[in-house]
Amino acid sequence: MDKEPLVRVVRGTLTDVELAALVAVVATRSTSVDALPPRPAVSAWARSARPSTRPASWRHSAHPR
Repeated sequence: MDKEPLVRVVRGTLTDVELAALVAVVATRSTSVDALPPRPAVSAWARSARPSTRPASWRHSAHPR
C-alpha cells in the first residue's frame, strides 16, 4: 500500500465492532445525502400567476399580447 490509511488509531486499541462503527459514522458524515435537492424550474404557467415587478405593470396587463 502506497497510500496513507484513511483512519489511524493514535491511542488505545479498537475492537472490530468499534472500528466498524467509526467508519460508518465517518462515511455517513462525508456523503451529501442531507444536501438540499435543487429547486425545480418554475413553469411558465406558475410564473404567469405571479405579479410582475416592472413599474406600471398593471397598466401593461390590459394591452393585448
